[in-house]
Amino acid sequence: MLRGVRTVERRSLAAEDRDLAQQIGARLRAARQRAGLTQQQVAAGRYTKAYVSALENGLIKPSMAALRFLAVRLGTTPSDLLSDPVERWARIESEIRLASGDWQSAIDGFQALLDQDPQGVERARTLLGLAEAHYRLGKATETIRAASEADERFARAGLREESQRARYWLAAGHHMGDNPVEAKTLLEQLLSEHSEATPLLPDFRVRLLIALATVLTNAGEPKQALLLLEQARGIGADLDDRRRATLYSSLAFGYRATGDMEAAIRTGLQSLTLFRAADADLEAATIENELALIYLGLGNLKDARRHASEAHRGLQRLNNDFILALVLETEARIALAGGDNDMASERAAESTELARKTGNQKAEVAAMLTEARAARARKDNARAAEILAAVAALAKKGPKARLREVLTEWSELLAETGDLPAAYELSRQALALV
Repeated sequence: MLRGVRTVERRSLAAEDRDLAQQIGARLRAARQRAGLTQQQVAAGRYTKAYVSALENGLIKPSMAALRFLAVRLGTTPSDLLSDPVERWARIESEIRLASGDWQSAIDGFQALLDQDPQGVERARTLLGLAEAHYRLGKATETIRAASEADERFARAGLREESQRARYWLAAGHHMGDNPVEAKTLLEQLLSEHSEATPLLPDFRVRLLIALATVLTNAGEPKQALLLLEQARGIGADLDDRRRATLYSSLAFGYRATGDMEAAIRTGLQSLTLFRAADADLEAATIENELALIYLGLGNLKDARRHASEAHRGLQRLNNDFILALVLETEARIALAGGDNDMASERAAESTELARKTGNQKAEVAAMLTEARAARARKDNARAAEILAAVAALAKKGPKARLREVLTEWSELLAETGDLPAAYELSRQALALV
């Protein structure tokens, strides 16, 4: 905490959100009473009486989907339920759009608020929402920029929990931007702040463990990642469907990386069911892609194609080209496994183009590697070597595990073509990347 900063009069983000939830609840109650309906009648067909009661009492904030449903049932509109001249209401409306998955509208709303040049903590809270929205749309640089400034402002104001949330999204931005070392450092620092004197909220601690496990899995340390995920599962936090779905999806990633495909399918399907129940379309598309990779690993190309196609369609509806680049690469792998080398090359080229457009280096490296394998399958070793040389240079900027895979592939190709000294040297470099 900075010397001289008075924090006793400041209210936490959670406290202000409770205020806003209570005001939304009061508006809902008033609208229901004007409509002459009971809570059970308002909830019928989609929600429960208990859920409506919790909303009216300000215990939770509604998603935009819930607001739309309730507004129609009450003969009003979401904007009427949210309308208020106070600036923070504009922020909470953007936060609700963010929570409902309307990423671009959330970005537009947060940016409009920033254009009004808010100062202090209000600016930090707007930046925090903007950081998450940018992350959801696959914009790593923008995520890092917004989260970094939010963290600085929260820290200056002595708001510990809010600063921690900003650093969480800062770590997410670095992970997306293919900087696993920085992401790992930030997440480990956040977890180290958990103590008996200053404990992390259970839900937030679970999120940190899941995030760190994801970083470790992608860095080639799946066994360590699974230990963290089991720790997260054992904390006993009262997780909602979306958080449990995220935990199960992370477990699926980890199990696939360790070769336990049966466990990967079980947790992956559990995750998909929960994401769908929570109307989390982006996350559902992501786990569909993961299931496609799991079935591909089992040699079940039919189910692999089915899940990849579902992921492709879902991401097209969401206009999320960042993750679509990964799905196109998955489809390229499936085509290659099915012997359709031309389709594999076509999908890999599409993935590479989209990855470059969106700055998704992970997808770009994977797609180029798959394209090189398709060239090898066509006996076009010259083209395969050309691609592998380019992808090796690109992979040097990312995790060691990814570079090791590329160098190994290149070494095998050179050995096939008779260039044994060069193959040995590449193999030596790959083995050194521990």
